[in-house]
Amino acid sequence: MARPIKETPILYGSDGRRFEERMQNPPKVSPKKRAEIRRSYEAVMKMMVD
Repeated sequence: MARPIKETPILYGSDGRRFEERMQNPPKVSPKKRAEIRRSYEAVMKMMVD
């Protein structure tokens, strides 16, 4: 049986500002790294289906 999900804590002060900034400007991922992530994803999905 699954455990209940706890409430998400509210971020205040510098933690909240840092979180908001990161959400507005996510880190850039190079096309090479994006392709590597995609290959890994497809490999895992193939294992799940087969």
